[in-house]
Amino acid sequence: MKTRIMLYVDSVDMSVEFWTEEFGGQVVARQTLNGGYQNVIVAVSSEVELSIFPRDYIRVYSPEVDETVPSLMFFSDNFDRLHDDILSAGEISEVNGVLTFNFMDPEGNYFVVAKA
Repeated sequence: MKTRIMLYVDSVDMSVEFWTEEFGGQVVARQTLNGGYQNVIVAVSSEVELSIFPRDYIRVYSPEVDETVPSLMFFSDNFDRLHDDILSAGEISEVNGVLTFNFMDPEGNYFVVAKA
C-alpha cells in the first residue's frame, strides 16, 4: 500500500528542493493547478509520497482545509546516512528503545526519523 501525504507550504520550490536534496526524495509528478499554481509529488520511499501544495492555492480553492503541518515520523533502514546527510538533523536519542532524531524543513517544521 502506498501513502500520499499532502503538505501545504509557502514555497513549493524550496520544499521540493529540501525533500529531494536533504532526504533523497524523487520528484514523480508535477501538476499545474487552477490559477497557475504548481503541485509537486515527491516520493520519499516506495511506499510514501509527499504531495506539496502552495498554501495560497489552498486558501483560494480549498478554504475549508486545515493548513497545519502534520507531525510525521519516518522509519528508515538508512538511519545513520540520513542523520549524516540532513543538515538540520538533531541529536540522536533513544525513545522507548528506538533511536530517533528530529530535523527541520526550510519553513521551520519539525519531523522525526526513527531507526527501522
